[in-house]
Amino acid sequence: MSLSIRGKTAIVTGAGRGIGLAIAKDFVDRGANVMFADSDEALLEAQVSEAAEGNDQIRSFAADMSRKLAMANLLSATIDAFDRVDILVNAHRVVKRSDPLDTDVDTLEEMLRQNMMSALRMSQLVARRMIRQADENQGNDEAGAIVNLSTLAGTRPVPDLLGYSIACAALDHATRGLALALAPHKIRVNGVRFSSVMSHEMKGALREEPSIRDSIIAGTPLGRIAAADELADTVTYLVSPGAGFVTGQILTVDGGRSIADSVTASLL
Repeated sequence: MSLSIRGKTAIVTGAGRGIGLAIAKDFVDRGANVMFADSDEALLEAQVSEAAEGNDQIRSFAADMSRKLAMANLLSATIDAFDRVDILVNAHRVVKRSDPLDTDVDTLEEMLRQNMMSALRMSQLVARRMIRQADENQGNDEAGAIVNLSTLAGTRPVPDLLGYSIACAALDHATRGLALALAPHKIRVNGVRFSSVMSHEMKGALREEPSIRDSIIAGTPLGRIAAADELADTVTYLVSPGAGFVTGQILTVDGGRSIADSVTASLL
């Protein structure tokens, strides 16, 4: 099974930290050209500038990843730097708590815009470019691969993260819909649904409330919190030739958490 992505060009959003950063770095290590994109310019500069110095494989782009103009400029910057795009990973996420009984829908709308609509619109934009590239080359090879990141909240709603949970569920459904729509164009679309991963958000939660570490570990059959690099490995598989016949799937990377009921989890 080939996991080679050497020579491919990838856009990774949310690449300034955590899971997105781990994915982008893994792609670079495997020989891909990578555009690191994030909304936090200072953070992106701090993470990427040293690695990018003298490395023609790396570029960075900072802008609000939920804005249409920013998305168009991101794609243009990628084409200017590398001439094409073969891989898109939508790892940009924003998590905000919400009151499930509050009638104010602002938080819900923001969570949908930041976590679902941004990924959907970026996928549509990049897919059109992938189709054009395939038409120009007139080849029979795969035209591109897209991966969307969501979390277990999409299948197991968290009451005080209701807006985020709804956005994750919507993104999973959008992933499957795009997979069907883009399959005739030889573009594969998959998702990774994760939980119990040492993401930026997880680190923040553990700083605020260290005691939840024990609860997470107790509810995870494999008995630990995964490293971001482990999620990066899954994403790399999905965009590689090794997953050439895989599309429309949402792979769950959660240490078995989603298959353990609350009673079983309390005994682990």
